[in-house]
Amino acid sequence: MKTITLGKTGIVSPQNAFGALPIQRVDVDTAVRILRRAYDGGMRFFDTAHAYTDSERKLGEAFSGMRDKIYIATKTQAKTGDALREELRASLEALRTDYIDIYQLHCAPQCFRPGDGTGLYEALCEAKEQGLVRHIGITAHKIGVAEEIVASGLYETLQFPFSYLASERDIALVKATAEAGMGFIAMKGLSGGLLTNADACMAFMSQYEALPIWGIQRMEELEQWLAFFDKDVAMTDELREFIENDRKELLGEFCRGCGYCSPCTVGIVINQCARMSQMIRRAPSQAWLTEHWQTEMARIDECVDCGLCKTRCPYELNIPELLRKNLADYRDILAGRTKV
Repeated sequence: MKTITLGKTGIVSPQNAFGALPIQRVDVDTAVRILRRAYDGGMRFFDTAHAYTDSERKLGEAFSGMRDKIYIATKTQAKTGDALREELRASLEALRTDYIDIYQLHCAPQCFRPGDGTGLYEALCEAKEQGLVRHIGITAHKIGVAEEIVASGLYETLQFPFSYLASERDIALVKATAEAGMGFIAMKGLSGGLLTNADACMAFMSQYEALPIWGIQRMEELEQWLAFFDKDVAMTDELREFIENDRKELLGEFCRGCGYCSPCTVGIVINQCARMSQMIRRAPSQAWLTEHWQTEMARIDECVDCGLCKTRCPYELNIPELLRKNLADYRDILAGRTKV
């Protein structure tokens, strides 16, 4: 298993880390079993966020008494320095720790800088000086913002979506972080669940100085990633062909399923309905053709084009248009005009 050093932080981790957003969807006992199995299987880096409901508390429960054996990264969506300090205190309490290895500004819409009026950067540095935070980082979804962050030299790590659907610009960003001495944490390594070939995902990631945080919610998902501690996966001609075929099918405007667009004013489940065309072709289709999902997809007809989802989408997608395209395709499938 390749190891990654996160820039100048000195944090060294196997290139196989745990994304703890999904464990908010399972009960505490299940989450603790999964997290401890992840550690026993070789994972040492765990990424969560204050916004992930009880995810931090579940990590605190799982790793109480063994804090020095793991790295924990968490995030804040605070908009002011005072709010950041309050969220930091809450995260420390939930995680049952007196320090956080990497504290990140969450889904940043800009490169927050000293003197910008928000007080966020100053509060981060203050927390680091106090020993509450060992390293400061930032997460972004927009490539332009991410590039500005790297150029600023202000942060020790950057977290950004990265998978084998990456553009040349995305790849250049990863290389730029390495040149700048920044650690790169790869989120959305499965593109919101659209990518299902673990070997292809891992082989692609192994080509870069990137630490992937795989979103894990079930033990069987975890075991798939832990298997890589016992086998090395290198890029092969067969995997390259598979990736190229996937890229031809999926590249373009597609929903990653992050859910930042929600809630919808008329109740559309945007983060599933806006990517129905891909999901129905990449999973057992009957699961998406049930009466339940037919009803949910029909809600798209009720869209009033209020535009709120577009303003919230970190990828700047035209969501109403995307929803209607997916609905038309879905109805063609139901009517037998299109095969899956």
